[in-house]
Amino acid sequence: MSLVLTSAPSLTPLLARGALLSLFKRPSPDAEFPRTRLVLPGLRVDLGRLAAYERVCGFPTGEDALPVTYPHVLGFPMAMRLMSGRDFPLPLLGLVHTSIEITRHTALTATGAYELSVHIDGLAPHRRGTEASVITEIRAGDEVVWESRSTYLARHRTGSAAAAPPAQEHKPLPAIAEWRLGADVGRRYGAASGDRNPIHLHPLTARLFGFPRAIAHGMWTVARCLAAHGTPEAVLVQAQFRAPVLLPGTVTYAAEGGRFELRSGSAERVHVSGRVHPLA
Repeated sequence: MSLVLTSAPSLTPLLARGALLSLFKRPSPDAEFPRTRLVLPGLRVDLGRLAAYERVCGFPTGEDALPVTYPHVLGFPMAMRLMSGRDFPLPLLGLVHTSIEITRHTALTATGAYELSVHIDGLAPHRRGTEASVITEIRAGDEVVWESRSTYLARHRTGSAAAAPPAQEHKPLPAIAEWRLGADVGRRYGAASGDRNPIHLHPLTARLFGFPRAIAHGMWTVARCLAAHGTPEAVLVQAQFRAPVLLPGTVTYAAEGGRFELRSGSAERVHVSGRVHPLA
């Protein structure tokens, strides 16, 4: 079933509703989940917010082009509308964005008109709980020009003693640059993206959720890496979020060929890793 929206939802009330309803959720990979596909036709990009996003993420500004990660920002409020509802079985509190796969079939202009759609593709068991997959699509006319799959993990007891996957030897990629991140990165990205989750905004609010300091948005870390790496017009991007980035802090951007990563301290502390695959 599709539900056509007339405007993008507001994120703040959705986050508040999701947090409240989290107290009553009992996650399970066998649970029912909302099957509704949310559709927003006639979408046009706010160029002021786009410029703010480009600045905080390191993309060039002033070009008539959407950064490869920006459609995720456009679709995130609709994803939150689905995941904050009563019929979504995973609690929003503590939900962890674990990976994203983006396919851009062609360049997207910043001044174009698009149809945006979001739906939940399903739930799957994970050794640490239950994972939900969320699909976001951008259409220009009848053609899908951009699509993504994000996975979100709700940690809970699984009732099985599933072993962790075997550790793979990690050969650090060559360091390219060292980035010093200010304490305001989360607030700046939150203002540009609309994602004002308290874990990203201030040490005091982050401590309420078990973090010693505010942490950077996972999607900021991917966007910042891709701004430095560069992407072809038609591209597949795969990224895994491995550890939070504490703010303020210093991180190392490393890359080789199509691979990239963001790490800090010893090379073993990898925050995000990914690959860029050009498409024919």
